[in-house]
Amino acid sequence: MVKRLFDIFFALGWLVLFTPLMLVVAGLVRLKLGSPVLFIQERPGLRGRPFRMVKFRTMTDERGPDGQLLPDELRLTAFGKFLRASTLDEFPEMWNVLVGDMSVVGPRPLLMRYLPRYDAFQARRMEVKPGVTGWAQVNGRNALSWEQKFAYDVWYVDHRTLWLDLKIVVLTFFKVFARSGINSDKAATMEEFRGGKS
Repeated sequence: MVKRLFDIFFALGWLVLFTPLMLVVAGLVRLKLGSPVLFIQERPGLRGRPFRMVKFRTMTDERGPDGQLLPDELRLTAFGKFLRASTLDEFPEMWNVLVGDMSVVGPRPLLMRYLPRYDAFQARRMEVKPGVTGWAQVNGRNALSWEQKFAYDVWYVDHRTLWLDLKIVVLTFFKVFARSGINSDKAATMEEFRGGKS
């Protein structure tokens, strides 16, 4: 209950404070990347239940001759990289926090197609709501291997407290300003999780 109250007040304060900035970002996304401005994708939430996560769009819709979307690294523009580096693309996720799909702090929501690839240990990350930021984010973000990321996520599940959440929120601001761990060494964002230990 305390965590939920923290989430509500934090998300409300964030949305009140940053709505003018989000309107500016929305206008720039529309100008530079076109419509839609928002990227909405189904992600697994608490216990794997799907919800629709909302972010600002950071990629173009460019397709190859076969009609398939081009790889991420070809669709991620300089502007999109800036949005990701500054985490401005994630600001709309506070709406997901406000309605209860996400928490301010928790394991980042990954892709629905990963669900059957988790082993029992990795699946424990879904024992709590996914977060806008998390223990893995402040300990390396996308520069971590999948094995490290899952280890941090499960550690958070076992050790979560309000004080730890506050610590993670503060550390997140430092990480954003330092712009560390934004991308994997192997992909434009994070390489595909294919199951097992990687």
